[in-house]
Amino acid sequence: MARGRGRSKRVSTRRRGLGNRIIIPRRKTSPLNKLTEIPFKDVELLKNYVTERGRILPRRITGNTATTQRALKLAIKRARSIALLSFSGGYVSQD
Repeated sequence: MARGRGRSKRVSTRRRGLGNRIIIPRRKTSPLNKLTEIPFKDVELLKNYVTERGRILPRRITGNTATTQRALKLAIKRARSIALLSFSGGYVSQD
């Protein structure tokens, strides 16, 4: 009889691939979901949804619905076009 046959495989109860990572639950909802229209002139609100490099945060991070995310994208682009938000630096000070 060959070695190794007849042995049962060990089943690990530990979840593979996670290692020692701490899983932080993300926010499920966004305060923008309650608004009917996103004000593009409210720079303090919009800069929370833009990274330091000027990129728009995705909905899986912000917790927006698809409709709200599209409206947010439009509001950020409008604020950029009238120079309230920077295209690359996030926030333009109005001094």
